[in-house]
Amino acid sequence: MMVLLLIRLADTYFWLKKNKTSPNNSKKSILRFALGTITTASMWCIYCLVLFPYIDTIELAFNIIIVSAMAGGASTVLAGSKVTAMLYSGILLIPFSIALLLEPEFHEYILGLLGMSFGCVMLITANKSANFTALAIRLKNENAVLVEDMEAEVTARTRQIYELSNIDPLTGLFNRNAFLTHLRTNIDKSKKANESIALLFIDLDGFKKINDTIGHETGDMVLKQTAERLKEIYKNHQLICRWGGDEFLVAVENSNKSKAILLADKLIKRISEPYIFSRNRLSISATVGIAMFPEHATQENVLIQLADTAMYYQKKAFPSTAGVFSAHLGKQLAREQRLKDGLSEAIENQQLRLVFQPIVDSETFQPVAFEALLRWQLVNENIPPYEFISIAEQYGQIRKIGAWVLNEACKAAKSWQSQMPLSVAVNVSVIQLQDDDFIDIVDQALVDSGLPSKFLHIEITESVFAADKETLLDKITCLQERGIKVSIDDFGTEYSSLSVIQDLSANKVKIDKAFVDSLDSNGMPIVNAVLQIAKAFGYDVVAEGVETLQQAEVLRKAGVNHLQGYYFAKPLESTILKQYLKGRALPLID
Repeated sequence: MMVLLLIRLADTYFWLKKNKTSPNNSKKSILRFALGTITTASMWCIYCLVLFPYIDTIELAFNIIIVSAMAGGASTVLAGSKVTAMLYSGILLIPFSIALLLEPEFHEYILGLLGMSFGCVMLITANKSANFTALAIRLKNENAVLVEDMEAEVTARTRQIYELSNIDPLTGLFNRNAFLTHLRTNIDKSKKANESIALLFIDLDGFKKINDTIGHETGDMVLKQTAERLKEIYKNHQLICRWGGDEFLVAVENSNKSKAILLADKLIKRISEPYIFSRNRLSISATVGIAMFPEHATQENVLIQLADTAMYYQKKAFPSTAGVFSAHLGKQLAREQRLKDGLSEAIENQQLRLVFQPIVDSETFQPVAFEALLRWQLVNENIPPYEFISIAEQYGQIRKIGAWVLNEACKAAKSWQSQMPLSVAVNVSVIQLQDDDFIDIVDQALVDSGLPSKFLHIEITESVFAADKETLLDKITCLQERGIKVSIDDFGTEYSSLSVIQDLSANKVKIDKAFVDSLDSNGMPIVNAVLQIAKAFGYDVVAEGVETLQQAEVLRKAGVNHLQGYYFAKPLESTILKQYLKGRALPLID
């Protein structure tokens, strides 16, 4: 027995040493252990069978107890292998018990019976223990697979949630939230490293036309290809973002203005290359605004706003190029914001007022109408109309202000009817004309004021015909059907064409001041051309910006019907207008 145990101990040592240098073969290892265990059980069985005839009753009982205890322990310790556990218990107890049962002595028979009974119980116990252990191992493995599957599903769900919350689904670029997080992190790093960051705000030029004419599906494909082109040029994809619509952001680490402009030019050049689809070859471009950290701003939201501002002004002045934010643009932004905020309450705060400039007959120099001109006094500053009207149009405030002007102009014209039956001319923007309620607003102004419609003139610029021409012509026809006269203001400076004149069927055209100023050079031929066209269509002609008697005489002789300008009067406040009409305190010529 001692020799056998020493052999098994040595075998265990060599087995452990071998496993350190070469992979373990689990089946061979289990078989190796099982053979050693069965050999040990067989040795104990032989020991009991050989010695039991020569030992006394106490030693015999002691032996049966020992092997029973070993069988009992084996039923659980060896439960990992059912065959090994059952063979070990059976070899220890069954042969020895059978041998005792065959002996004539009663006490030996009793010990054999007890051993056989215990052996059967151990076989059953070993079988159940082995089954339980196998079930536990199987469940453990199944649970491990289940846990692995659950972890994989959780990982997939986490990735899906991340993509939903961080990735723009159309382009695959980071969305606003993810980009802002990465930009904030990079700003913190750049602060510590004392480095600059350039933020590029990219807006596609001509994209809206693709959506409107070809369709949003094609527009989406353009956006996808644009995103790929951005990633192709700039490799740090964590700092590229689709900000919204056709706007993209790129943050450039450790950059200066020169590097940022070079990158912007590359991006514009790449974006401007043709987009080729199945049957379409499309061309767009891009305008880029650039803001620098920390020179222009230290907060990510402010940096983006300033880059957007630079892009906006660059698009107005030099589209399809790159421009860097400057202190001048910053002042413009602050002033624009101040005016926008002020306009929202200008009517309620009674800061708006109308002044009236007379339009006179070219033969008699007597007034035939007044043009209503809007003035705005913000605190102690008179804001020029060319500045605040564009802001009102841009931020959607022109509708409210335009309606107020119409109402006030009609009321003023009604008030002077008792002195002189003169018309009032009101400028209307294309945004107002596009309003579905515009005709109703005009009708309401006439009703509220009691002014006959024939005394209202609506002045529009040629730029209205760059919009929805058919709809606008319908609106103009509705005005004329009510007896309201329509004038084309600043004629010849924008979208003039014979087709516009023919379709419009206006009542008057107004020659712009620029041509009146250049009567001595190249302005006169244009004035003569306008007069010929107007005469052919039966329109009256008004010349604006008349500042000298000489200009007035030249225009009168040329055949201009009406004149307007500082030579006759500057725009008059309402209180002075009454004196002007009475011909008292104010001379005709200022």
